[in-house]
Amino acid sequence: MDIRQLEYFLAVVDRGGFNRAASALYVSQPSLSQAVRALERDLGTELFHRIGRRAVLTEAGRALIEPARAAVRSLEGARASVACVRELRAGRLDVASMPSQAVQPLTSLIRSFAQRHPGVTVSVKAAFTARDVIGAVRTGAAELGLLASAGSVPYTEVCAHVLAEQRFVLVAPPGGPFAGREAVACEELAGQRLIVGQPGTGMRAYVDSLRDQGIDFSMAAETEHRVALLPLVLAGVGLAVVTDSWRDIARRAGADVLDIEPATALSVALISRRGIRSPAAAAFWGMAVPTGTD
Repeated sequence: MDIRQLEYFLAVVDRGGFNRAASALYVSQPSLSQAVRALERDLGTELFHRIGRRAVLTEAGRALIEPARAAVRSLEGARASVACVRELRAGRLDVASMPSQAVQPLTSLIRSFAQRHPGVTVSVKAAFTARDVIGAVRTGAAELGLLASAGSVPYTEVCAHVLAEQRFVLVAPPGGPFAGREAVACEELAGQRLIVGQPGTGMRAYVDSLRDQGIDFSMAAETEHRVALLPLVLAGVGLAVVTDSWRDIARRAGADVLDIEPATALSVALISRRGIRSPAAAAFWGMAVPTGTD
């Protein structure tokens, strides 16, 4: 039994005969009759009494009408649902992102995407390291990923495009050790208490590189919860080295934000699986990546 057979069966019921049903369906009458005969063989019973050119429903045929209509409606609903997703009138897009990049540029990207495709829900999945983001995309847990990296990333596993660079900045409490300044030399972090992220992140790698250069600071706190950074700074626990995606939020919260010299930056990249992207993923990618650079 297939949906085409049920559609043919219902056409005979609604049109009152095989000839009229065949004309309505734009198929030959023998083809229509053959399809209905195949359906009867599958069900093991006749659905119509053939009386001359008339087709009179059997009891089994009458019993099939309601479930046949339900099956056809379900298929039409499935087709409509797929069409909505294909045409981006509905659906969902899963994006894996590292925390700082979820602040920016992901916020701006989602805002632009939502303005164009308000029916599509963007679901952001947390990933703490570049390797986590790549793994989520490679395994299909997310269709797209947003990551930042100081060194080379194995992009051979995914398709990637660098969107921007984010330099490191220092977030300090108002009236802190560098009050009134716009920049600080990395050497001046010696003797300071720093709040750091977990190993494996670009922010942590940068702070560790300062120590490797002989800049001796103390570690006031280590946190995987990036949302805790600003409260900890404002509470006077220590200073935090973050990417400048945090600049506006930190300043609005009342913190001081200083550039760290010399400038050091992370590359922010959007990644996806290789091959065909879903309509939503393709639209998001096309919005973020300039034409011709894919």
